Amino acid sequence: MGSKAKKRVVLPTRPAPPTVEQILEDVRGAPSDDPVFAALALEDSLGLSGRAEDTEAQREQLYQQSRAYVTMNQRLQQAGAGLKQKCEELWRAEGRLSEDQGNSGCKRHHRSEAAWGYPH
Repeated sequence: MGSKAKKRVVLPTRPAPPTVEQILEDVRGAPSDDPVFAALALEDSLGLSGRAEDTEAQREQLYQQSRAYVTMNQRLQQAGAGLKQKCEELWRAEGRLSEDQGNSGCKRHHRSEAAWGYPH
């Protein structure tokens, strides 16, 4: 058996990294509520006259806000999963009810799933 020659993949050349000026321009141009740059903007605004206690307190506040956001997001995801489960239970109950009505010969007016906008 002959050995197969591997083709060498030629990658495009990398662009030059941004200059310090370009990086600083991006950081300074970020919105004030951008969480990635909020700490940097805080340090820039305090400058040399800023007190370390104030900076630490503001960082702690940002940290607590971030934790509250994560906690609320988790609660919302859990609530969404719970609502989905309850909805599925209602659809199963509706199916059993329809079967019971069909078996008993009862011809009551019944709204279809499509009429409610929930395809099964």
